[in-house]
Amino acid sequence: MIFDTHAHYDDKAFDSDRDSLMSQLPGVGIGYVVNVSASLASVKSTVALTEQYPYVYGAVGIHPNETEELKESDIRDLKEALQLPKIVAVGEIGLDYYWDTPGRDVQKYWFERQLDLARELDKPVIIHSRDAAEDTLNIIKAKGGADHRMVIHCYSYSVEMAREYLNMGYYLGIGGVVTFQNAKKLKEVVKYAPLDRLLLETDCPYLAPVPNRGKRNSSLNLPLVARAIAELKEIDYDSVIDAAYGNARRFYGI
Repeated sequence: MIFDTHAHYDDKAFDSDRDSLMSQLPGVGIGYVVNVSASLASVKSTVALTEQYPYVYGAVGIHPNETEELKESDIRDLKEALQLPKIVAVGEIGLDYYWDTPGRDVQKYWFERQLDLARELDKPVIIHSRDAAEDTLNIIKAKGGADHRMVIHCYSYSVEMAREYLNMGYYLGIGGVVTFQNAKKLKEVVKYAPLDRLLLETDCPYLAPVPNRGKRNSSLNLPLVARAIAELKEIDYDSVIDAAYGNARRFYGI
C-alpha cells in the first residue's frame, strides 16, 4: 500500500478529470493521500476533498509566498479547520527566498505564527523551504525543536543539513526529483538517511518523476519514486513501500 503524503489535487490542473483520477487511486494501491493547502482558498478546497473521498486527509496552512495579505483573523480560521477530524497537519508553511516575495520579515513572522499554532494544537508540520536553509533551521530550532513532528517537504539541501533535521527526529519528503539525473545532492541524502525517516510524496501536479518529467504528476507515479529510493539504498522495492507507509501513518497519526 502506498501513502502519498503531499499532494495538491485541488489544483486547477486536475479540473478536467479530478474525480475519475482520484476514484481510481485505491484500486491501484494508493491507500491514503494527504492534500496540502497553500493559500486561504485552498484550505476550503482541501477540506472539501477530505469530505468527498474517504482515503483523502488534509493539511491546512499558508505557503510563504501567499502570506502578504494574511491577517490574525485568518489564523483563527486555520485553527477552526484544524479541529476537523480529517485535517491532520499544519502545512505547507515555511520560507521561500527563491521568489523572495513577500519580504523575508513577513514570511518569517507568519512562519513562526503558524508554528505556534501547530504547537498549540499538537499537530505535525509540513515545512516548505526553498533557498532559505539557514533561516528555516534557526526558526524551527527556536519554535519547534526535537519534541515536535515535522517533515521537510521536497527536501533539497545537503547531507549535512539533513543530519541536523534527522537528529531532531524529523522526516524528509522525497518525490520525483530523486529520479532526475542532476539531483546528485538529493541522491546522496537518500543514501544517507535512515529508511524510517523518509516519506513518499508527489507534490502533484508538480515534479513528475522520470520518464514523465514535465508532465502532470499524480499519485500514480509514486512507484517510480519508490524504485529510485530502493536502487539508491540497495534494498528491495517492497521494503521502501512498507516502510514509507508506516512512517506516514505514524507521522500523521492515521
